[in-house]
Amino acid sequence: MQQTIFFFCGLALLWGAPCSLKAEGFGPFPVRNFQALDQLVLGMPGERAAVLHKGDFDVRLEVANTATIARDSEEQAEVTMKFETVRAGLYLRYGLTDRLEIGAEIPALHRYGGFMEGAIIGVENATTGLSPPRKALRDTNYAFNVSNGGRTMFKGSEGATGLGDGSLFAKYQLLKETSAVPAISIRGAVKAPTGDTGQVFGSGHPDFGIGVALDKTIAAHWIVYANVNGVLPTGRIAGLDLQPVVSGLVALEYLWTENLSFTAQFDYYSPPFHGTGTRVLDKGVTESVIGVSYLIVPGLLWQLYGVENLDFITGSAADLTLSTVLTCRFRS
Repeated sequence: MQQTIFFFCGLALLWGAPCSLKAEGFGPFPVRNFQALDQLVLGMPGERAAVLHKGDFDVRLEVANTATIARDSEEQAEVTMKFETVRAGLYLRYGLTDRLEIGAEIPALHRYGGFMEGAIIGVENATTGLSPPRKALRDTNYAFNVSNGGRTMFKGSEGATGLGDGSLFAKYQLLKETSAVPAISIRGAVKAPTGDTGQVFGSGHPDFGIGVALDKTIAAHWIVYANVNGVLPTGRIAGLDLQPVVSGLVALEYLWTENLSFTAQFDYYSPPFHGTGTRVLDKGVTESVIGVSYLIVPGLLWQLYGVENLDFITGSAADLTLSTVLTCRFRS
C-alpha cells in the first residue's frame, strides 16, 4: 500500500547514530489541512508547547505545493477536481513575555495544472495501482467543479492567484517541562476574511479557534509532541452550513545531532461541512507526515516535509503535499 510504504520508510530514517550533545528539538511540522475546500476554514498548524523568550522575534516563510484530485458522482453531488495549489505563507511571531507569544500569518495561493502527476502515477503503478480518480481524469490537465443538486458550489480558474484568509495567533505556556511533567500551552486563533472568495481562496467570514499543545522528552534523543484544537467557523460557505472542526496531531522527533532531526507525524481533521452528499466534503482527513529539520546556523532553521493521505478515511484528503519551511529567529 502506497501510504503504508511512505510512512514506514520515513520511520526507518529515524534510526541512526546518537548525537553527542542534547538538542532542544525543533517541534512538529506546521502542517494544516491542505485539502482545497477544508482549507477555507481556519487552520491551526502544528506547534510545540514551548514559547519564544521575551523579545525574541521569528520570521517564517513556508511554501507548500499540494496535489488535489477527486472524482465523485452521487445522486446529490458531483465533484471533479484535478489541480495543484502553491501556498506561500509568511508567519511572524513575537515573544511578549517568557510565557506568552503572539503571531500573525499572511498566505498567498496560486492554483495551476501542476508538475507532480508523473511522479505520483509512477509510485501508484509500482505499489497500489493507479487510483480510480487519477485513472478517470488521466487525460484531464485541470478541473475544478463541485456542484450540489445541479447548483455549482465551487469553481476555480486555472492560473488564479490571490491572498488567502489571514490569521492571528496567541500561545500561553502553562507549564514548563520537567522530568515528570510535559510542557503544556494553550493556543488561541482568529481568522480574518482577507481571501478572494470568487476564486475559492477565502470563506468571507471570520473563524475562531482554541487548542492545547504538549511536548515531552521521553529519552536522550526522542521528543513527543501532541496538539488538540477546536475551531468554530462562522457564516456559510457556498450556501453550505458549517460545523465545529476538531483537529489533532501526534509527532515523534528523533534528534540525530544538535542541528539535525527527523520527525514522523500523524494528523487528523474533522470536516467543516456536512450533509452535502459527497465524501469529498463530508468525511474527515487522516494523514501521515515525514520530514527533516536542519539548523543551518544558530537562528536559521530549514525544514522539509511531505504529507500523504492515509486510507483510514477515503476520498476526502488532498493527494500529496510537499513543503519547505525557512525560519529566522532574531534574539532580543
